[in-house]
Amino acid sequence: MENLYSNILIVDDEKNTREGLQRFLEQRGYEVYIAPNAEEALMITKKERPDIALLDLRMPGMDGMDLLRKLRSEYPKMIILMLTAYGTVETAVQAMKAGAYYYLTKPVNLDELELILRKATREQALEHENQNLRQELMREKFEEGKLVGESPVIKKLIEMARQIAASAATVLIQGESGTGKELFAHMIHDHSPRKNKPFVTVHCAALTETLLSSELFGHERGAFTGATERKIGRFERADGGTLFLDEIGEISEETQVKLLRFLQEGEFERVGSSKTLKVDVRLICATNKNLKDEVAAGRFREDLYYRINVILLTVPPLRERREDIPLLANYYLHYFSKQNRKKITEITSAALEKFQRYDWPGNIRELRNIIERAVVLAKSDAIELQNIPDDLTGLIVPRQPDALVDLDDDSKLTTLEKSAIERVLKNVNGNKSLAAKELGISRRTLYRKLDEYEIADSK
Repeated sequence: MENLYSNILIVDDEKNTREGLQRFLEQRGYEVYIAPNAEEALMITKKERPDIALLDLRMPGMDGMDLLRKLRSEYPKMIILMLTAYGTVETAVQAMKAGAYYYLTKPVNLDELELILRKATREQALEHENQNLRQELMREKFEEGKLVGESPVIKKLIEMARQIAASAATVLIQGESGTGKELFAHMIHDHSPRKNKPFVTVHCAALTETLLSSELFGHERGAFTGATERKIGRFERADGGTLFLDEIGEISEETQVKLLRFLQEGEFERVGSSKTLKVDVRLICATNKNLKDEVAAGRFREDLYYRINVILLTVPPLRERREDIPLLANYYLHYFSKQNRKKITEITSAALEKFQRYDWPGNIRELRNIIERAVVLAKSDAIELQNIPDDLTGLIVPRQPDALVDLDDDSKLTTLEKSAIERVLKNVNGNKSLAAKELGISRRTLYRKLDEYEIADSK
């Protein structure tokens, strides 16, 4: 039997009772912890975070009612059942008012207990789904995250995303940083049969190897230094839904092997555990790299590449869909005007013309940031050229049609990339977090580029 919330703590000073219940529940697939008193129960709860607790009402020291109140205060989502050999209507009412889910008398009717646990876990699962739905509705309500575009290429991509949503196929979304790859992942999830299940995101480049494995697969207490309690990984959290792995081209060989195993067999183990877990998760991956080149260079497994590249979506950079720039600019104008309680209704033609001439190396993310800043700085009901301050004007470099670049010349591309990084670092006074954000790359990638191009800190 599978249980979404399967970790149970039994607290009873009678050894036979707690061990008997432990055997019964473990046979039915639950993971069970036992404690003879409230003090040990609190220690176990802090370390293991059980989802369900069965508490004896009468125990030496802190009794079950006081423990119930403390657990409800510190762990409000925990399901708590009360057990007692001295059942009365008054104590049952008192326990329910204090937050108990149910009240059982001893000797425990095991069939009744099993039914109650099934009912409770189903209700918890439904609440989890409702919470995800509420979050999704809030995202839609505030409009952020909406796909905007009327260009033929974007219309075609949106149509394709909706078409593939109904399948269970793994999807690879490729494109430069800031082009909206995560928005397409959301669209696929939102139009799929999994739409009421979790959509879980992992930004692979932002984590070290150890942390990434822990985030994806979870870990057991003591699995590595600092692992003071069990952690449920993103695969388990995404069960029934969608897991979005952003910047998958950054993951290590070891993590690639684990990911390949999941795609082949649908199973994995938490770090530090030998217990095999199975989940139902649809995988959507995104990359700003050319994974074929990464495979050729030996940095990405060929078998994993073909596993994740069942369906490929290529999101174009903003400079290749210039007809969408006014739409996007006005979309973010209205969004940030509302967010900042300002009545800014338009962007002047001069400002839009400047936006149209710019090549937007940071793509939509860069456009979004510049519009947000312009809205904050605007003093009238329109965004004008003077609303773009000097530090932002420095980021906007009009195209030079006569200065053509040979895209097959790696040395020229390298020079351009190095120059762009140096310019942005100078504009943000050497702040690497801001520089990475402006460039549309992760801090990890930025540090690698700084080493590669031997760029000194710009302070």
